[in-house]
Amino acid sequence: MKNGMKALLKTRLLNQRKLNSIKKDWQLYLLVALPVIYIIVFKLVPLYGVQIALKDYVARIGITGSEWANPLFKHFINFFNDYNFWRVIRNTLTISVYGLVAGFPLPILFALSLNYLGNKKIKKTIQMLTYAPHFISTVVIVGMLMQFFQTRTGMVNQLFTYLGMEEIDFFGTAGTFPHMYVWSQIWQNLGFSSIIYIATLTGIDPALHEAAIMDGANKLQRMWHIDLPGIMPTAIVLLTLNLGKILNVGFEKVLLMQNPINIKLSEIITTYVYKVGLASAIPQFSYSTAIGIFKSVIGLILILTFNKLSKKISESSLF
Repeated sequence: MKNGMKALLKTRLLNQRKLNSIKKDWQLYLLVALPVIYIIVFKLVPLYGVQIALKDYVARIGITGSEWANPLFKHFINFFNDYNFWRVIRNTLTISVYGLVAGFPLPILFALSLNYLGNKKIKKTIQMLTYAPHFISTVVIVGMLMQFFQTRTGMVNQLFTYLGMEEIDFFGTAGTFPHMYVWSQIWQNLGFSSIIYIATLTGIDPALHEAAIMDGANKLQRMWHIDLPGIMPTAIVLLTLNLGKILNVGFEKVLLMQNPINIKLSEIITTYVYKVGLASAIPQFSYSTAIGIFKSVIGLILILTFNKLSKKISESSLF
């Protein structure tokens, strides 16, 4: 009896302390509550609707009223057997891997170069000019590309004509689509993607650079032996996260840049799902959800695999 009373009093005391702590630091709890509520409302609650990938979903009767698919994985099988399956997978992987190989090292090199720039005014100007494109709307970016790469009046083709070269119909040639998409993405996100590397470089112990300078190391040697190892854990984490999104190529920009000529190289998973699953005369919600789950599973497998490899090779990992 006495032990039970002691336990009850102890529990009440702990609850009172927690309540006092919440009252004292309520602003901090409010700041934490906002992202938690966002995750619950927009990330966890929608998981209930994932089951429609296994049902013949009819919007009129809802999720619970819709019958289970027969066979259960019918919509996945239909996607795998679709004659467009390999084409959209190939296009998606081509653009995504191209963008990862070309775009991932550049923010690192840019951050390293900017870190050794002595003139603060020039440094701030370069930062502003490289950060700004990230905040430009996708629609505006595509409009700029159409203006720059027009056949006759575009700035790029006018430069080609001035140099005695032949004009190129960039939007009328299928092979130019991946290059325009990837390099415009790199230009738009270079400065913004380098922010985290610049922040990591500021956390490197200055004593390491001072010791290296005393030993006669030049800037390239200091970059290679001090800065790169210092930002490598951050780079591995970001690379792991990027691999998880390898099938999630930007939908809006690709759709805006598409035309009947380049569609054989520009039709990716997201645009195909939009057209077949959502924008068709009879929307196929179950089919589009199944494809979304397929992308998520592939991303999860890639994250887990690369995370395990990076832990063995470099002892740096996401988790």
